[in-house]
Parts: sequence; C-alpha cells; structure tokens
Amino acid sequence: MTDPVLYEADDGIVTLTLNRPEMRNPISDPDVIDAMVEALDRLNADSSVRVAIVTGTGSAFSSGGNLHSMREGGGLNDPLPARTRYNYQRGIQRIPLAFERLEVPVIAAVNGPAIGAGCDLACMCDLRIASEAARFAESFVKVGIVPGDGGAWLLPRVVGFSKACEMAFTGDPIDAAEALACGLVSKVVPPAELLPAAQALAKRIAVNPAHAVRMTKRLLREGRHVRLDTLLEMSAAMQALAHATADHREAVDAMLGKRPPTFTGE
Repeated sequence: MTDPVLYEADDGIVTLTLNRPEMRNPISDPDVIDAMVEALDRLNADSSVRVAIVTGTGSAFSSGGNLHSMREGGGLNDPLPARTRYNYQRGIQRIPLAFERLEVPVIAAVNGPAIGAGCDLACMCDLRIASEAARFAESFVKVGIVPGDGGAWLLPRVVGFSKACEMAFTGDPIDAAEALACGLVSKVVPPAELLPAAQALAKRIAVNPAHAVRMTKRLLREGRHVRLDTLLEMSAAMQALAHATADHREAVDAMLGKRPPTFTGE
C-alpha cells in the first residue's frame, strides 16, 4: 500500500496530498485518518512551516466516506450504536479537531469532486481554490445518514445558514461556479492552473512574519464563537507577544527604510 497522505515540504510550504486515487480519496478509513492527523500535528509542531496546501491525487479531491465499508457493514458503523458513537469520536472526528488545533494557515486546492466528508474537509481549511472540474456536495442524506464529521458546524460558517441548509437537505452537488458564487471557494481556475494558483497564494502568505500569521489565524478562528470582550482580551495578549518579536521590529524598520524586509521567524 502507498502512503495514504503524502507530505511534501518546500521552503516553508507543506503540501498534503490524499493518495488513494483508485478509491477517489476517501477519508473515513483508519489509516487515512491516522495519516492525516499525524501530518497536521507534524506541520503544526514545525516552526519552519508557514502555510499548507491540501489536495488530492487523481480526478477527485475526496469522496468522503468509504461507501464499500458502509455496504459491508464495516467502517465506522457497528451493530451496537454505542460503539458507532465511539468509532466516530475516535475515528473521523479526530480530523476536524486536528484542523482546529492547527495554527498554520491551510489552503484547500480542490482538484475534483469533494463529496460528503470531502466537502467538509475543504471547509476545515481556511481558504479554498477550486479547479473548474471541482464540484461539492453535502450529500449525507443521499445515503441516509447525517454529517458525522462536523459538517453541520463547518458548512454554515463558510456559506451561511440558508445555503448550508439547501446543500445538506437536498444533498445535491454544486459546480465550481456556484461554489464561487456562494463563497464556498474564493477562486476558480482551469485544472492545470490549480496547484500553481494555490502555491502562489501560499507564497503570498509565507512572506509575512510567521508568528503574526499564526496568531492572526487563531484570533480569526476564536472570533467565530467567543464574545467580543473575550476576543479583545486574547488580541491584547497576542499583540504583546507580537510586539516582542524580532520580525515585528524588522517589519517596522523595513517600512520606514523603504526596503524589503528580511524575516527570520524570531
């Protein structure tokens, strides 16, 4: 078996590639879950990583759940409901929690269909760029289940409550153009331009001071569900840390000196 998730680092940019193209890159199998969580924790712990890209090999971004396992009565499902609950908690739900811990900005480069948990995987990322070949479906109802991976929390925060309801209640797919119109993605490009576009965006992020970018991401994430006074307190504390960095001093000196900055991550 090949590695289910490929980890490639290049000058502070890590690309994570789902690598089961013959199965359209499902993410519900235990080895894929373990590999994805391990990869996310690895890049989060590496201070040299400034931004990450998530994409898929082959024609699909991710088909979500492994339908073959569902049909065989295996996978996350168990004859005893209490075990199924445990399987979800100890299985696929570890992925959104790993993304929530992640301080490094993540770009989803959606190369093809992102279906069910695959759509939710794209929503776990901070930014999304789509190939013209991409399509998205919150399709759990089509197989008689609910979003067990956090999709009911993720999708409304990306596309708004009404559009999330439409996608989740119908299970119908939307194409890349509709995904752009509803804010699910920020850019649509021809298939051959997808990774170059994602890498160009990653480089625009990576040139900035790493500590400031990581703390900015954390504030944006926390701002979705905390009170304003709580976020202001967090912002003040993080700002104290940011002011103490060498990169902040370098940024100010470079701006005043009208020269390009040289950041060291310190």
